[in-house]
Amino acid sequence: MAEVLVYVDHVDGAVRKPTLELLTLARRIGEPVAVALGNGAADTAAALAEHGAVKVLTADAPEFADYLVVPKVDALQAAYDAVSPAAVLLPSSAEAKEIAARLALRIGSGIITDAVDLEAGDQGTVATQSAFAASYTTKSRVSKGTPVITVKPNSAAVEAAPAAGAVEALTVSFSATATGTKVLSRTPRESTGRPELTEAAIVVSGGRGVNGAENFAIIEALADSLGAAVGASRAAVDAGWYPHTNQVGQTGKSVSPQLYIASGISGAIQHRAGMQTSKTIVAVNKDAEAPIFDLVDYGVVGDLFAVVPQLTDEVKSRKG
Repeated sequence: MAEVLVYVDHVDGAVRKPTLELLTLARRIGEPVAVALGNGAADTAAALAEHGAVKVLTADAPEFADYLVVPKVDALQAAYDAVSPAAVLLPSSAEAKEIAARLALRIGSGIITDAVDLEAGDQGTVATQSAFAASYTTKSRVSKGTPVITVKPNSAAVEAAPAAGAVEALTVSFSATATGTKVLSRTPRESTGRPELTEAAIVVSGGRGVNGAENFAIIEALADSLGAAVGASRAAVDAGWYPHTNQVGQTGKSVSPQLYIASGISGAIQHRAGMQTSKTIVAVNKDAEAPIFDLVDYGVVGDLFAVVPQLTDEVKSRKG
């Protein structure tokens, strides 16, 4: 069976959930070979092997932390040359998409971004994508070279499948451009205790209808009762009511949770582009003609200031 390269997203050896999802999808089309880079790369092996990696290629060097994406592209290209895989899979994060694009250019291959499913086809890997606010589902395959595919978080359930997970050192020769852009400083993001927005199984978002930064406490309370992440529409973040890092939409973050709750969000196409692949969508809006209702599985026509607190209380009572 052909091997499939999987780029590992980890923090000091702790593997993030989207990578485990990639391993599940990779097993459908071949044998997963994981590529872990940077500090703690070797520490990822146990988790990767537990979820199906037959081999773990690791490399650590100061360049991975001190410079931007080019050193990681160099390493992934080295892994590609060593393995000659049937496909290369990466999570659909901003950094990984840039790595994927640069790698595809180097190896002369096509690229598919934001896939939500993968399957083996007679002529190569077939990727499923959602388009035009989930109005269409497309199936695509790369017609030239080895497919480089980024996959949205929450596109597949994590499934354990113990494999050998043999650790091998990856030899990387850094290109002349690897040290072209240096990271001068880092500021740790303040922790809210909530899940990462793009990885969360449940997302509760507020929009223009929240009508002020102080009212986002209502959205946060519902999110906390559900163990969810908090999102916001562009209108809300542009008004300064919530941080831009929490924006969901075409110019913000793309999410694909099991449950998406939109409160006071009209459902403009720009917002829908960032949450259209959510498995179940619930909307609360006092305007019965709001475009968001064309997309939802469940809709509540009502004042969010009355509906959302009642929903929060009901969730808490059922948990209690």
